Amino acid sequence: MATDISLSAAVRENLLALANTERLISRTQNRLSTGLRVASPVDDARVFFEAKAISDHARDMDERKEGIDQAVSSVTTALEAIESIDALVQQLKGLLISAKSASGNELNLLETQFNDLRTQIDNLAADATYQGLNLINATGSTLEIFFSSNSNSVLNIDSVDVTTGSLGLAIGSVANLSLSTLIDVALAEIATATDTIRGNAQSLGSNIALLQTRLDFTENYVNTLEGGAGKLNLADITEEGANLVALQTRQQLGVSALAFAGQSEQSVLQLFR
Repeated sequence: MATDISLSAAVRENLLALANTERLISRTQNRLSTGLRVASPVDDARVFFEAKAISDHARDMDERKEGIDQAVSSVTTALEAIESIDALVQQLKGLLISAKSASGNELNLLETQFNDLRTQIDNLAADATYQGLNLINATGSTLEIFFSSNSNSVLNIDSVDVTTGSLGLAIGSVANLSLSTLIDVALAEIATATDTIRGNAQSLGSNIALLQTRLDFTENYVNTLEGGAGKLNLADITEEGANLVALQTRQQLGVSALAFAGQSEQSVLQLFR
């Protein structure tokens, strides 16, 4: 029958101290490898779940940030298209002014150029699409941007109509620029269209400014949340490195102390020989 081996108090104490040191070394090495002081609920349940809640919120806000960033691109596309359309409308105005002093074939050429440019305005408006969304082509679309999980924290940007149709810029085609009265009518339409374009551009520009402000805030907010979570669960690498050196030294001393304790028992054994 096997009998238990009795250890002296000194040997037992040194073994326990050595086991505790090895446990601390393992914990410190894990912190150095993961960079986390609290990596699981076992380490510290309260801190772990508090840090996780903050990190989850940061992740949600980061998703909102991506949506805001895409919205900025959508509205920027619309605004750049409107600015280009404004340039085309000013070219139409120039053609009409030229028609006042033109005659014969030159008038026919100006009429053709005017109608071609008018068609290009509609083509440009149709091409101003970003990820399937067109905010200037009278599609009746609405861009909805959520800034947070709060359902009230949202911005809706309705599409506008900058096509040449009657519900948009209302710029009709021309058939006879030889009549000065028709030129004046067309110039009046151009003036009204210009006001419409600039009003829409101002509205979209204000929305871009708002979106950019919210984008900057959200980005800073995400960084703050991640930093707050890090204060709770990240390890101090410098401190943990120093701890590892100290623990390894303690381990070496523990091994030596255990050896000394064993030598003391062997000295007692010599008395019985």
